[in-house]
Amino acid sequence: MKKEQIKKMIEIALSQLAYSYTPYSDFKVGAALLGKNGRIYTGCNIENAAYTPTNCAERTAFFKAVSEGVKEFDAICIVGGKGGVVTEYAPPCGVCRQVMMEFCDPETFQIILAIDAKQYDIYTLKEMLPKGFGPSNLTE
Repeated sequence: MKKEQIKKMIEIALSQLAYSYTPYSDFKVGAALLGKNGRIYTGCNIENAAYTPTNCAERTAFFKAVSEGVKEFDAICIVGGKGGVVTEYAPPCGVCRQVMMEFCDPETFQIILAIDAKQYDIYTLKEMLPKGFGPSNLTE
């Protein structure tokens, strides 16, 4: 992935912090998901008083894309921090990693964890979820 594309994804993910609905934790997360079609799908976290119905930024982006018929992805950028101030990486939770396994090749799908356009690291889904369970585990 080119540095210009990474920078664009980081900027978009950071912009999503403004849309986060986090009245309980005040921990805002933004995501930018790159489809193989070249389009970027955005997401922010959305909390709920019952906690269980809370939806992470990553899943919001994936579900937006899938609801539009897109099921193939190259990368996701995730940013987050208390009060929307990003001071360290905000890696995806286990549920989000499992959603990624449903739609992404663990060997090639890239997860960009960023603080800003100059401070970021890139991981494969396999690095984030070794021995993940996905659709290929259910084929004969």
